[in-house]
Amino acid sequence: MAPQYDAVIVGAGFGGMGAAIELGRLGIDDFVILEREDDLGGTWHVNRYPGLAVDIASVTYSYSFEPNPYWSRLFAPGAELKRYADHVAAKYDLRRHMRFGTVVEGARWDEDQQHWVISIAGTEPVTARYLLTATGFLSQPHIPDLPGIDTFAGKIVHTTAWDDAYDLAGKRAAIIGTGATAVQLIPRIARRVAELTVYQRTPIWVVPKVDVTIPTAVQRMFARMPLTQKAARLTSTSLLELMMVSAVLHYRQVRFLNKGAELLARAHMRAQIPDRELRKRLTPHYSFGCKRPTFSNNYFPTFTRSHVHLETASIERIEPEAIVTADGHRTQIDTLILATGFNLWDVNFPAIEVIGREGRNLGKWWRENRFQAYEGVSVPHFPNFLTLASPYSYSGLSYFTTIESQMRHMGRLFRELQRRGASTFEVTERANAEFLDRMTRRLGDSVFYLGSCEGSRSYYFNQHGEAAILRPTSTVNAFREAGSFPLEDYMIGGQSA
Repeated sequence: MAPQYDAVIVGAGFGGMGAAIELGRLGIDDFVILEREDDLGGTWHVNRYPGLAVDIASVTYSYSFEPNPYWSRLFAPGAELKRYADHVAAKYDLRRHMRFGTVVEGARWDEDQQHWVISIAGTEPVTARYLLTATGFLSQPHIPDLPGIDTFAGKIVHTTAWDDAYDLAGKRAAIIGTGATAVQLIPRIARRVAELTVYQRTPIWVVPKVDVTIPTAVQRMFARMPLTQKAARLTSTSLLELMMVSAVLHYRQVRFLNKGAELLARAHMRAQIPDRELRKRLTPHYSFGCKRPTFSNNYFPTFTRSHVHLETASIERIEPEAIVTADGHRTQIDTLILATGFNLWDVNFPAIEVIGREGRNLGKWWRENRFQAYEGVSVPHFPNFLTLASPYSYSGLSYFTTIESQMRHMGRLFRELQRRGASTFEVTERANAEFLDRMTRRLGDSVFYLGSCEGSRSYYFNQHGEAAILRPTSTVNAFREAGSFPLEDYMIGGQSA
């Protein structure tokens, strides 16, 4: 039987929309985008916490083929990213393909019918010739399993489910977590609450944020002369790659860049926090880049305010009206905010159950062996399947670099299918193994293996101790290989309908 769709895309964030745009370019219009939320935008729809903003320069954090000349700031607030997502969906007519409030429970390759069967909660499954998962890297929130948390009598809010109606004014609040989200959130909520206690497991490296309003005249110039915005994008991308990516991934060759970034972060803290003891508690004891660093000009000064308290002792238990730490200190609170990040390696890779040829379970196979994906997009034993948020796929600092390189890979692969009149593809074991070996060797030059990452508690590392998210090459290399990978790396067959 012919499948219902040529393709199913899981996820209506920027990754899923990029995949949809590429399918449209290829002349494939019979596809559906399944999204569990009630609207598109992915993380920029789900996250609405105070202070939300992109932590990569806005001019870089967008599709290169669909620039937005009207960013209000160098680091745009989250609401502008959501509006940009809406604009992209409207321009490329994507909403007609989207089904919201649709929870995909899993997908199974039907060997006899040569198509995918996608299970959906509460309704009949759908079938598709091709399956593309675009569920993002940070889509499965981590809820800490703290003793007594279910007994807390006050308000609990996770940053991915922010309650806009809840008034923080005058509250005694606690926030657990000091990652990139908390760095944005803490200064904002500190302005409203009566008391704020920040529970820190691991300090974060923070460097100055050169964030300015983009004048209307500059926005008009970008709109009228797109080449000027392209030049700004190229400059921003190049500087970020040189200063940040090289410092992390090419630690062996340019260790001085890593040390320079660390010195900048230390100087930034010293300039904002006079108290030596407080600086000591906020200073990471791992190398710069082991855990994702971030930018902020107001995070550190927040801790100098009299009603803001930093707690570094581990949490022993949560009581109905308080948090008790291992040293016996008890802090009364009425509001508990969880900035505890996401669970990548246990439930996000993949975010749904995917069963390939011969019953291979992708998540189980990854966890029992090694996390791997050829060029960050395809896996042996999983025909007609592309995983767009996968091991070794994240290239550069901007997620859009990853998205567009994967779009290019899709284009080359599907055009070859069309040229041959074929309907199935599967990456070879040989090509996958060679790519994995090459990525592993290159990561040997990174700060993850040559620096001091012990105690960083970084989500970059999986259960096997491998930093398997980032692609340890330049973005130029990622794009070049996406457009020129050997076609013989895939087994291509079948007859198109």
